[in-house]
Amino acid sequence: PKLIAAKFCRYLLHLDYEVTYVRNFTDIDDKIIKRANDLGEDPLSLSNRFCEEYVADMKNLGCLPPTHQPRVTEHMENIKNMITQIMENGCAYAVDGDVNFAVDKSPNYGQLSGRKLEDNRAGERIAVDLRKQNPADFALWKAAKEGEPSWDSPWGPGRPGWHIECSAMSAHYLSFKFDIHGGGSDLIFPHHENELAQSSAASSDSKVNFWVHNGHVTNNQLKMSKSLGNFFTIRQVIEKYHPLPVRMFLLSNHYRTPLNYTVAQIEQASETAWFIYQTLQDCEVCLSPFQERLAKSGKKPVQIPGEAQACLTKLQEEFNDKLSDDLNTSQLVTGRKFNEALKYITLNLKPLKKQKQMSPLVHSIAAVGREVESVLRILGLLPTCSYDEVLQQLRERALVRAGLKAEDVVRLIEERTTARKNEKFGISDKIRADLAAKGIALMDEGKETVWKPCVPVVQGKWVGFVGWVRASVDSWVAFKWIYRFIGWFRRVTGLVDHSTSMKKQP
Repeated sequence: PKLIAAKFCRYLLHLDYEVTYVRNFTDIDDKIIKRANDLGEDPLSLSNRFCEEYVADMKNLGCLPPTHQPRVTEHMENIKNMITQIMENGCAYAVDGDVNFAVDKSPNYGQLSGRKLEDNRAGERIAVDLRKQNPADFALWKAAKEGEPSWDSPWGPGRPGWHIECSAMSAHYLSFKFDIHGGGSDLIFPHHENELAQSSAASSDSKVNFWVHNGHVTNNQLKMSKSLGNFFTIRQVIEKYHPLPVRMFLLSNHYRTPLNYTVAQIEQASETAWFIYQTLQDCEVCLSPFQERLAKSGKKPVQIPGEAQACLTKLQEEFNDKLSDDLNTSQLVTGRKFNEALKYITLNLKPLKKQKQMSPLVHSIAAVGREVESVLRILGLLPTCSYDEVLQQLRERALVRAGLKAEDVVRLIEERTTARKNEKFGISDKIRADLAAKGIALMDEGKETVWKPCVPVVQGKWVGFVGWVRASVDSWVAFKWIYRFIGWFRRVTGLVDHSTSMKKQP
């Protein structure tokens, strides 16, 4: 959810809006207390550690830092004041040190989720509590339990319920009226429904213009959970994959749809990232002799050839159309227009190297390169370091995934070079194929062999059509399909006489 919120911020800032972004932390609740008890750790110490790790994760993923980053424990007075206001408005009641919100007092309860109050029958979705006026009533304040953190209140020591904290903190930083409220789709009910009800009960001016809910990340079409053994953290992922392609993968779907994580997709994102940053580095190197003159030309109107101008216009139109359509980033950096811009750069780098003077070609490539960088910047995909550095970082992650060191690849390249000189092409091809299977692609450039990260040819299963063909060559699948093809070929070419019946004639 926080990645989506930061994405909205980037685009709104790009459109020159003044943005106040609040990212709140629940640093005390039932789950934190249980986890702390299991670990024998102080709950507030545990939640503080989790908060710090989360901030580091978001920074690694290139998320914009929020304007405000409040925690529940820092806003107890705001929370208690809001509960008091709700009670004074007749929408909550105290019982045995608890304070419950009375859903019967909320005439529009269910409007966000589309659920009717009568659907929430006791004994089905909500545990029965005879102290409640309605089984659907929810806690605004929970009476203290032995061994749990608590704060003094007019109703006795205790701590906030799950929902009230968000209403209190958003009202404190944004007022009761604000534009966008985000969160995962699983929070629509009960969390956001209850948040809407209690905020409306606290103030008649309460209003959120847009509720934005994102889909969740699944692992091979399965919900992530520790019990299934398919759960992992951002920190675990970025040990093997650079944060930029991870972010690229996370932006590859429309934010409202579930995003299915597979190794093949994250590998593809890594290869795409390499191609983009390598292209921009090549562009930067080729334009370096002209940088001073390009800077002096500034914003003066420059004649750009029609092909380059068309490339720019199409890229700008696709970018604006997609992002203005509910912030649709799906296939933006893998889409046709973006890749046409990269292709324009790569196809013109060779003639650019021959240029000695400023020319329309120089201005064209510079303009297309700037537009590509602009798209990446708005998406949070523009590296904060040089392209050379980020390419080296991508290589390092590829080596980690391959279980190799840089010197191992150098040694294998030397062995392959020796094998080729001695015309031992079987050995040469095997070295190349073995490295490709580990995500290391060898490229012969003149007399030199260099390497880059790639999608592994083998990855438990073969990846892609080419991989399938290679994997099938020595398999029964290949033999069966080749046999069928030969049979079909013989029939269509007339090599089989279909006029002769094998049935014995009477």
